[in-house]
Amino acid sequence: MAVRHLPWAVNGGRPAKLTARMTTPAIPKVKFIQFKKWVSEVGSKSLKLALSSSLALALSFNGVEYAEAKTGVNKPEMLPKEYTAVIDVAGFLSAGQEKRLAEEIADLEKDTGFKLRILAQNYPDTPGLAIKDFWQVDDRTIVFVADPTFGNILNFNVGAQVDLDIPRSFWSRLAGKYGNIFYWKEQGEDASIEAAINAISYCLREPVGPSNCSEVK
Repeated sequence: MAVRHLPWAVNGGRPAKLTARMTTPAIPKVKFIQFKKWVSEVGSKSLKLALSSSLALALSFNGVEYAEAKTGVNKPEMLPKEYTAVIDVAGFLSAGQEKRLAEEIADLEKDTGFKLRILAQNYPDTPGLAIKDFWQVDDRTIVFVADPTFGNILNFNVGAQVDLDIPRSFWSRLAGKYGNIFYWKEQGEDASIEAAINAISYCLREPVGPSNCSEVK
């Protein structure tokens, strides 16, 4: 979540080099308070929607930590009939890409013990919370939600054991590199997803230590 500074919030409302003859119209206190209240309300609504879209299973790395969604989508009818580690209800991936990613995820789980699961969606068209039981999400699960609804397409919810082994900064750096709107608009949603999976795979295979996952490959 980016923090933007409003023009009147810098240097008391005036650029540092303005002369005494140059003044900036004062902002009525009441209107400023109303504006801050409006920003707070809009932010709160957006936050609830964002958390709902990324399932809010445990931990969101888009600037909000340990937050619980007030509402959530739960549509088990959108789940596939057969078990799979990759669910694409948005159509971002080809059948070949889904198969290749599922194979990579299976190898990763075998090598590391961590369970990576992918849900590609366009909120609110998503099975939502229904995937928690479908995938048997636990402390060693990483739920990767690819959803461009809120700009950055990469959203991650991780189990407690994953959180102990992988630095939290890794997820935010990963989202910043491959999830930003400029990247996936130019390269495609599928490219963002595949790049993220490659980076996660590389990270999880590194020995745990003070410098593991320090770079996003």
